[in-house]
Order: sequence, then C-alpha cells, then structure tokens
Amino acid sequence: MKIKLFLFAACSTAALQSASQTNPAITEWLQNTTIQGRHYVQGNSTPIQDNVLANVQSVQYSSTWVYVTTNGIPAYVTGPFLDGNPSLATDQNAIFKFPLTPTPNTGTPTATNGGNIGVFINGVALFDYRDGVSWNNNSQAEAGGPIMGPPGQGIWNRDAVVAEREGFDCAKGHPAMGNYHHHQNPSAFDLDLVEISDICNLYDADGLYVINPNEHSPLIGFAYDGYPIYGAYGFAALDGSGGIVRIKSGYQLRDITARTHYANGTDVTDGPPVNDTYPLGRYREDYEFVEHPEDPSYLDEHNGRYCVTPEYPDGIYAYFCTVDENWNSAYPYVVGPTFYGNKVAVKVTNINEATTTYTPEVSSVSDLKIDDLQWSLYPNPASEILTIQSNKLVEEKIDISLLDVQGKIVQTASILPGTTISFMDIRTLHTGNYILQFSIGTTKFAAQQIAIQ
Repeated sequence: MKIKLFLFAACSTAALQSASQTNPAITEWLQNTTIQGRHYVQGNSTPIQDNVLANVQSVQYSSTWVYVTTNGIPAYVTGPFLDGNPSLATDQNAIFKFPLTPTPNTGTPTATNGGNIGVFINGVALFDYRDGVSWNNNSQAEAGGPIMGPPGQGIWNRDAVVAEREGFDCAKGHPAMGNYHHHQNPSAFDLDLVEISDICNLYDADGLYVINPNEHSPLIGFAYDGYPIYGAYGFAALDGSGGIVRIKSGYQLRDITARTHYANGTDVTDGPPVNDTYPLGRYREDYEFVEHPEDPSYLDEHNGRYCVTPEYPDGIYAYFCTVDENWNSAYPYVVGPTFYGNKVAVKVTNINEATTTYTPEVSSVSDLKIDDLQWSLYPNPASEILTIQSNKLVEEKIDISLLDVQGKIVQTASILPGTTISFMDIRTLHTGNYILQFSIGTTKFAAQQIAIQ
C-alpha cells in the first residue's frame, strides 16, 4: 500500500536523510508498537494472546549499517507444532545489523549455517534447509538435533522442510529453543495449489504474504549478506521485461539408487538406502545443480540472480523463495547452500555508533481503489464464515466494516500488517445484501457488495 520513489544516493553523512527514503534495507521493515503475537496450543483452536509485540519495533541506520530491533514474533498466529516440539515462539529481544550496501563475494563462497541466515521483514528468522540431523552409518540411523541426541556424521544431512513437515504450523514455521523461524516460503500451507499439510484445517492461520502469479512477489526479507529476498514470482527477463513467471530453483533430484557419492563424484561414507523410509529429497546431498543459461527464470547455485525488481529498478542481486508448479517449497527454498555475497550481518547486543531512527512515511491512499488491493472474498454468497484475503503484502493495518443496507455497521474486523487474512462470523446476521467497507486510518476505499444467505 505504500508508494515509494527509489532514487538511489551514496550513503554519505550528508545523504543519510535521502538514504532513509530510498534504501529498501531501511524502509521495507514492518514496524509495530501495538500489535501482539498470538499462538495456538494443541487441542485448542482459539488463539492465545501473547504479551509480546509482533513484527519489528524499530529501525535505526548509520552511513553503512541498518539496525533492526525485533522480538522475532510474527503478527500471524504461530503453532501448534505437532511433532513433539515442546517449544513455543518466544521473545528473542534481538538487534540485527545489516549492511546498507551489500557486496558480492569474489572468493570462495561462504556456506550457510545452522541457525539464523537472514531475517524476514516482520522480524522473523530465516533458517536454511537443515534441521541438525544427519545419517550415522555406524548406527544405521539418523542422529542429532534437539530431540535425536548426539550429532550424526554430517555427510548426509537431513532436509528440515521434508523431514519436519509434521511439526510446521499453518504458516510453515516452527521454533528452535523458542526462536520461531521459517526454512521456506512463508505463505500458508492451505494457499498452495496442492495442499500437503492439513494443519490449517485444525489451526487456521496465514503467512507473511500470498503467492500471486500475476505480479512480482514482494520483498519479504534480507539474507545475512545483505541482499534482498523475494517471494516466488518475478520478472521473466533480468531487465524487468517479459511478464511475470515463477522463479525456479536450479537444483534437481539426482538419478541415484544408492547414496555412496556426492553429485561432484566424491566418494563418501555411505548414506541410508533409497527407499520409502529414506526417499530421494530427504537429504541435501540428494540434489544436484544444473545450469539453465537459456532461461533467466532459473536461479544460480545460491538460489538468486542479478535482476531488476520493483524496489531496485537499476538491478540488484536477489534471492527468491522457490516453489514448484504446485507452489510447494522447492530446494534450496530461500538461500543456499552458499551465500552470494559477503556474510557480514550479525545479531548484536548494543548499537555502538551514532544512528538515525527511521520513521515510516504515512501512506497517501486516497487514490487507491478496492481492485488495487486485490482482495479475495469467499464464499460469496456466504452463510457462516466470510473470509477476506489480501493478495498483496499488507504493510499497514486495514480495517474492515460490514454494513447493512441502511449503512449501519454490523460487524468489524481487520487485517494486521504482516498478515493476509481475516474472518467474520456471520451466522447471526439476517439474509440479504451487505457492503464491505475497507479503510486505512481515516481513508475509506470503494466498498464491495456481499450476499448473506
């Protein structure tokens, strides 16, 4: 909903005010000082309110760095985690330090690591593919991680997105010792074209954004090398032309029947057999990278490409959250297995330099129409629950009022920044035509008719 002009300037002391208005590493974080997180517990489909602020609490910047203060809690409901994970999403009290001008690594690429490798714009952590479990050939079993004891041999490393699916919540996230994070595209399971988890049926929630195949996906985070992360769709051509396409991973499953060698031919300690218990795709080493020079919609070995994006009209190296044709997450998911740039972002305890606090601009929304926000309303007609879904990234609170034919407000709801969906229970309302009125602050949008039966 925000309208921004991107006129890039050098980040000198004299240009700091200009930088604050133009550099997405400063302007794109979802700041919040009022909305609190919520969570489900198993057996209770009513969200429990947390006493922890969601999204990002403040953004400060110097001439070279941006500091993002966050509790690491999203505005969408987290949990439950049905694989025995006893943890809840808890306050991380974090300050993340990112470079304002990321730089490519011209030497040996830096491998991604366990734990944080990036941060989404709602302050939630990004992890890579791994879950800390690997194959132990001596015991002929998987080992490691917080539940499975001492580490395995680290040769055949388990893929968390595949192996821990039963433990992800509706938003495809889960906590590690309280640190809630995503390994993958943060869009809810039930919004995929083919739903591979039924968790949303029991504990409905949403994610950071909705995949929209008709427009460039939003900027949804930054990796620890400072480069931006986008959703699943982008421009077909690197120069921003050619329409919108699904951006594809360059990795594919290897054609192997036994785990004895890596894709580069290295002979390694044998892994588990390829069978129904340990299918291809369960381990990172089951994949190989294949270049597609003829098709720029395929990404490089870091899962990114240098291209034009809406926030960077002059071009930037960017990572994308890769999904397959069914919108299910596709390895390596976001970043990895190595960074493109120099990994310099860190979590810090204090800010030890002079900074300016960035205050988000107040949006001018008077000229927006309901179609600009791209809503999905279903069902219509409705009889029990009306679902209102935003198909764009929500950056500011959107208030929703349901009006009867006389203009009286009979119900209200809202969509919070960093969420996508809201529900109205309409079972007590009389049959007839009603009007949904959308607003941000005091600005009202064109309304839309809804039938209740």
